[in-house]
Formats: sequence, structure tokens, C-alpha cells
Amino acid sequence: MGTGSQMIAEVIVDVPARATDRPYDYLVPEELMPEVRVGSRVQVPFGHRKLIGYVVRLKEQSETRKLKSVSEVMDILPPLTPELVELGFMMADEYLCHTITALQSMVPSVLKGKYQKIVRYLGEKEEPDTLRDLVSQPFLDYLKKIGECTWEEALNFGVSASSLRQLSGNGLIGLEERVGDRVTRQKATFVKPASAGQLQEAIDKLSGRAKRQKEVLQFFQANPGEIALPHLLAKLQVSRSTVQSLVDKGSLIVEEREELRDPYRDRDFQKTEPLTLTPEQKKAIAPILASVRHRKAEAILLQGVTGSGKTEIYLQAIAEVLKQGQETIVLVPEISLTPQMVHRFKGRFGEQVAVLHSKLSSGERYDEWRKIRHGEVKVAIGARSAIFAPFRKIGLIIIDEEHESSYKQEENPKYHARQIAWWRAQKHQATLVLGSATPSLETWMHAQKGYYQHIELKERVHGRPFPEMKVVDMRKELLAGNRSMFSESLREELTRCIDRGEQAVLFLNRRGFSTFVMCRECGETLTCPHCDISLTYHQTNRTVRCHYCGYAERVPEVCPSCGSKHIRHFGVGTQRIESELSRHFPGIRVIRMDVDTTGRKGAHERLLGSFGAGRADVLLGTQMIAKGLDFPKVTLVGVIAADTMLHLPDFRSAERTFQLLTQVSGRAGRHEKPGKVVIQTYNAEHYSISLAASRQTSAFYQQETRLRKLHDYPPFSGMFSVLVSHPDRVKVMRSGQVIALRIKRNLPPDCQMLGPVPAQIPRIKDRYRLQILIKYSLDSKSVQTVKDSLREIVYLTDDPDLKISLDRDGMEPVIPSPTFL
Repeated sequence: MGTGSQMIAEVIVDVPARATDRPYDYLVPEELMPEVRVGSRVQVPFGHRKLIGYVVRLKEQSETRKLKSVSEVMDILPPLTPELVELGFMMADEYLCHTITALQSMVPSVLKGKYQKIVRYLGEKEEPDTLRDLVSQPFLDYLKKIGECTWEEALNFGVSASSLRQLSGNGLIGLEERVGDRVTRQKATFVKPASAGQLQEAIDKLSGRAKRQKEVLQFFQANPGEIALPHLLAKLQVSRSTVQSLVDKGSLIVEEREELRDPYRDRDFQKTEPLTLTPEQKKAIAPILASVRHRKAEAILLQGVTGSGKTEIYLQAIAEVLKQGQETIVLVPEISLTPQMVHRFKGRFGEQVAVLHSKLSSGERYDEWRKIRHGEVKVAIGARSAIFAPFRKIGLIIIDEEHESSYKQEENPKYHARQIAWWRAQKHQATLVLGSATPSLETWMHAQKGYYQHIELKERVHGRPFPEMKVVDMRKELLAGNRSMFSESLREELTRCIDRGEQAVLFLNRRGFSTFVMCRECGETLTCPHCDISLTYHQTNRTVRCHYCGYAERVPEVCPSCGSKHIRHFGVGTQRIESELSRHFPGIRVIRMDVDTTGRKGAHERLLGSFGAGRADVLLGTQMIAKGLDFPKVTLVGVIAADTMLHLPDFRSAERTFQLLTQVSGRAGRHEKPGKVVIQTYNAEHYSISLAASRQTSAFYQQETRLRKLHDYPPFSGMFSVLVSHPDRVKVMRSGQVIALRIKRNLPPDCQMLGPVPAQIPRIKDRYRLQILIKYSLDSKSVQTVKDSLREIVYLTDDPDLKISLDRDGMEPVIPSPTFL
């Protein structure tokens, strides 16, 4: 901006509607100019209201004649960087959502709540005459007395905003934002000597009876500097009154200040050194290090078998990035990965690591995010949304277990973290490493075509053997008279494993006691009254629950349809297996991990820690135990039902089955003792199961590629899906037909529409659901036409009960540089 020129901010306001999905021009008052930047959150007049918005551009001229002014800047430091603002526009276009929705998805949720700007007194560092020119004496006396006040209180005293900013620059006051009242802030009291040089004099002045006070002062003689008050009290076993007496005598100073929450503060992470890499690991890390040093945007697939040491490669690559003064984002797929992952990263890089995941409290998550935004950390590790970490100098992005479906966001904006990672890598000229033993078919194909560098690790660390794999056909077990959920092979292996004092992991991709409750007389199944899905039986409180809407009821004594008493639960769930294990193996110690047992904060870490310490023989769980876990004593993995996902109406079901079996079998024999895997199935001949058992990864990808190409599914096509829902079945069917006709009218000839048909689950939470799919070829120039047409569809109706949700699946990973770069 030129000197004396006006500043105009383009603002996206927080009204997620079609008519307002564009930037509005606002004049920036002179006193706010130093604070308003691209990415700032501002308060602006909009109609008769005051709304929050994001500044997306600054300029000097506007075509609007009468401009309203920005009322206030919400944050001291803008929550979004200019790069993330650009990314927001790209996401709104690619994922068919409002721009404000895309921008808000990148900031912590607490920033969408209440906020306050706080003025804190830091101590006089200016001449009194200079102070009187800026603020009145009554305000100064008031602030000294209470320590802090709100921004509004300061303005009410007649202090101008520019004076407050000048005082902040001079170090007299501190400015900070507080979001959602107490969630974002935690105070800590620190103690330090008033004068380190006069400690001995202070000790000599104390009476002979003040032994505890002497101990405190002698501690500071031996440990110069400050210490948190709770730590001092705990260390010396002294009371607060002892410390207060020394403060009253002028020997010590107590200072209360804000302390960022650290969810891992009380954990002692032992410092670790880089391990010696195997020849194969050295060969694998070389191209990653070369890419990092040359600062070029490059995607690298690191395909390493389970136990091949991918994490150590990540750690040593990050060390190189830190050496270059750059930053790293590490994505892990699920919360179950974080305890062991965090331990390794914190052990190697200490306080340079921020952790972002959903099990942290709002305040903890906000404080971890603030460390990143303020440049206090260099490594961010977390689940999907950590891809938006507001770093400015990214050198490396790692996506571990890149094939995981949890990297796809299910709410607007429906982004895929892998795609966002590639966009950001190109913007920063950074390296993107996609790590997996079983990459997604899209990633594998891009590596085959040479778009991605392809690095393979085919051996386990230290040459450890792969576990022995055995597929058990449960149809034959049934014919042999075995009606239990454990095959003879699994029962024998489990007995041997426990007798040897080793541990086992049993995997089932379901939770609850059984999958459904049915009347054996009339065949009626208990279903959710709000969703078209059977209710799941839970043994602990004898209830049936819907895992979609949360509906629960007591198990009826008789069939609600025919009155018969022959009502039974069928299928197998984790609770049922736990019960059967206790029956077949008396005294067996089982830890069960599923959504029901890991709901509380810290439950994952506690349960895994207990299993790692040897306090259980069997870890029984759902998908959350399938990957990332590494326990030395685990020598047996049992897959109770390998085919639970095979029959889902999803073109990726075979791929996901193969990936899951490969991942879960990788938990066995990772250390000195050899491992065994028993896979129980009713589809022993299915290629996803037989090829996973024989570890023929390439053969699986070739077979899956042939089938996808035959049926023209991603990655051989792109796909949009339209989900229409309404509480009235007739209205949803009518709307589905209208929408389908509208789409078909504007559909380019090289695109294909399927539907409308009932969705996979036709009703959820009392809403009937229809689905329409649109396929397009990857080299089609018609994609923009389809996107524009679908955006129009969302605003077709005035019916507030009709919901239309758009999603984009099978998106081709962006190989050319995106347009916004």
C-alpha cells in the first residue's frame, strides 16, 4: 500500500449461502491498518448485523461507492496464512462447497465461538511522561491493580486502539485473544529470586527456626532461574505459606502468567538417537533426502512391508528438514496410532513437536495449534485435519498408511487429505511421502506410470521372517461339526501362544456382542425405528443399539411381531468373542478395544499401555488395532471373520479387505519371536483373501486394476455423487427424479449418470435417502460443466426439509500444478 493511500479489504462473510458466496469490499480504518492482513478474522457490518469474516485480499481501489468499514480485528495474529486462503478458494471449487465453509475447516473449532481481546499489564518500561501522553493515569492505576482487562474496558476509559497497540509495542502491556472463555487459557505461577546475588544475605537474615524457608532459598542458589510453583512445592515438600513468607520479605518474586496447555507435559519422553539404517533403508531414504535438499515438489510412494522400518525413515528425513530450517506435517490415520507414534516423535524431537487430534480437549488442541501458528514448533503430527497446520516453510509432508479411508472427510468440505497434501507440497516446493504396505490403487497406479517416485522396502528390519499365514475355511469347520467362532487351528495356536507366555491379537471388524437380534419363529429382525439398519446387541447392559443414530432399547422378552419367546442374537461381535474366550480359556486375560471401550479421553493409551506391559494375554479389537501397533511379545494374530467387508456394495470392498488383512497380519512376529496368522473366512477362494495370505501384493493390484477398468470405476474414471434426503419417502422420490432430469439435461455426452437409487442405507435418522452417481473420464474437459450444473442443483428447491449433499470421489491426484499456484 502506498503512503497515505486507503486500504480496502475483500472479506468472505460467515453466511454459507449461494447469494453471499463472494468477497465483499470494506474500508480499513487507519488505526486498524497495522493489524489487517490476508487471513485475518474481522468483524464487519453486514445488513443490520455484525458478522465475522475472513480477509482474502487487500487492495487500494474498489468499484463500490459507499463502503462500510471493518469494525474490529478479532485476532492478534491472523489464523490463516495467505497460502491457506488461496487453498480455501481451491477447495470451494473442487469440493463444491461455500468458500466460508472451506476457510473455517482449516481453523480450530474454538475459533468459531466467543472471543475476547485482553489487555494485560506487564510493568512500566517507559518514562511516566511518555505514558501520560498515551493513557490516562486512572486507567493505568486500574490496570496495575487488576492486572488485566478486556479491550472494550480499555476503550471505555478513553484509551484509543492505536495507543494500546503502541503500548504493546513498547512492552508495557500485552495483547492476546481468548476464545470460548476458559477453554483456551491456563494460568501458571512461577517463582524466582528477587536478586540472585543477594540470596546468601537473605539466608543469613533468616532465624534459626525458619528451616524450610532456608531450604527454598538454598534450592535457588543451586538452581538459578525460575520454577513453576507446583513443581517447587512438590520437589521440596514445602507449603505455599513458606514461599509466601519469602515473597513478603522481598527475597522471592511470584509471577502469574498464561501457560499453553501441553497434553504431554507430565510425560517423560526419553531422548532417542537415530538408529543405524539397514542397507535397504539407506537406499530408500536417499531419494527422499535428495528431494528435500533440492527443494522440489515431488511425490514419493514409500511402499514398505509391515515391520520394514518406515517410521525410522520418516524420523531421519524430518531431522534433515529441521536442519534446513523447515517444517514437517505428519498425518496418521487414526487415534490408535498416536500413542506409540507420539512417543517416537517426541523422543526424537522433543518440544519441537505439536500433536493435533480429536481426543485432546478444545483448549489443548487450540494451544497446540497456536504453537504452530506462532512458529514455536517445527513438526505437526495428527489425524486428517492436521494437513491444514499453518506452517509457512513446509519442507516435508508425510502421510502414513496413506490408503486409509479416514483421510477422506465426510462432512463439507469433503476433501481428501492426500490431495490437499499434494497441493500444499507444490506451493511450498516440498516433498510428499506416501507411506504404506498396501497403497491405495490410485497411488499405486500413479507410481507405475512414473508420476510418483516408487521406493520399496521388501524385507523386515534385521531380516526377521514374515509370519506364517494360514487360511481356514469356516464352511469346512461347520461340516466337521465345529459350530463355535474359533476354528480348531485358531484354538490350538491360541493355547500354544498363552502356554509359552506370549501374546495374541484377535481382530474383528465389528463391535458389540452380536450383529443382529432375530426371532427364530417368524424371522423378524429388530431394526432401528429411525434408520433402515438392524440393531446391534450389547451384552454388558442387555441393550440393542443403532450405530448410526444412537437409538437404544432393552432387548424384548418376546418378539414384537409374533409374540414368540424364541428371540436370539446372531452374528459375532467383540463382546461376544470376549465372552467366548473366557468360556473356552478359563483365566485368560483379555483387553477389548472398540468404540465402546475407548470413548473416554486417554483410554487408547491406557489400554495399549496395559497390553504392552504384559497385563493381558489377548488384545481383542476392531479396525483400530489393525495397524501401527508394535508389541514384542505378540506372536499370534487371529482374524475372526475376514470377509465382513467383502459383500458391501462398494467398489473398493476387495481392496479394503486386502489392505486390512495385510495390515493386521503385520502385527505378528515383529521382534525376535516368529509369528503366525490364522485367517478365518467363508470365502477362502476370493482373490483379496488368498493373495493377502500369500503376500502377493503386485498380483492383487494387477487383478484389481483389471476389474476396475472393466467396470470403469476410479482410478479409470472420476465420480460425483449426489445424496438426496427428506423425512417424507414420497417427496424424496419425486425430488430425486426432478434432480436426475435436471442433471441429465445438462450432462455432457462423455459423462454417464446412474440412478437415482436408494442409498446403501436407505434411511438414517428418519430421513429417506436416494443416491445419483455421475461418472466422467479423467481427460474430460466437461468436469467444470458438471460442477457448475451440480452447484445449481443444491439451490433447486424451497423445501427446507430437503437436503442435497454433493461429494467427489475417485478424484485424480493432481499431477499438473494446480491453477492457484
